[in-house]
Amino acid sequence: MEEQGAKRRRVEDGVDAVIIVGPSGVGKSTLVDRLVAEHPGCFGYSVSHTTRGPREGEVDGVDYHFTEADKMRLEIEQGSFIEHAEVHGSLYGTSIAAVDKVVDAGQTCLLILDVQGAESVKKHALDARTAYVFISPPNDKELEQRLRSRGTETEEKIQRRLTTAKKEMEYLQRQGFWDRVLVNNDLEETYSAFNEFIEKVCGRKRSVACLASGGPQEDNLKALPAGA
Repeated sequence: MEEQGAKRRRVEDGVDAVIIVGPSGVGKSTLVDRLVAEHPGCFGYSVSHTTRGPREGEVDGVDYHFTEADKMRLEIEQGSFIEHAEVHGSLYGTSIAAVDKVVDAGQTCLLILDVQGAESVKKHALDARTAYVFISPPNDKELEQRLRSRGTETEEKIQRRLTTAKKEMEYLQRQGFWDRVLVNNDLEETYSAFNEFIEKVCGRKRSVACLASGGPQEDNLKALPAGA
């Protein structure tokens, strides 16, 4: 996919965040987890906010930032969140402060979002320092097979995920929306292309010091769990 001039200059300078989008079951988490493992200290996940109560074992500020609904709605109105959604009556969202915390630690922030989340980031100031990659399945049949092979999904959930996937795939028709689209037909080939793309968008300010060396010498920065 060709990049426009303004975006190419931005990429060379190095982005602070990378948005990874794709249908459920396409392999997003597999690619991201491998990237983080192979380049320790280079990448981090932002900690999402939520208005639901903490579950057993969850730690505030580590698993989520637990907050009150009124406070979070006010902060959303004030533009403090780059994306948010209501799920089963509770609010979830990613704040600009959470992303900046990762960036200030010298890491590139990785965000696995749905298409609506990516669209929200496009409307935020963070867009100017963000790259977007879409991970696509080879075809609908292959995606369905991957979902069924998990053995953890009910038929209702599988059909719901396939319906959602079709809507997400429509975003591939949006000219200039994505910096890179990868078809995950072969995991090794896809990861190689993904890693190459990440190295490129990290730019000179990070790729030389971080990716080329395998990560900072002092790797005491814990990669935090992704949000909802």
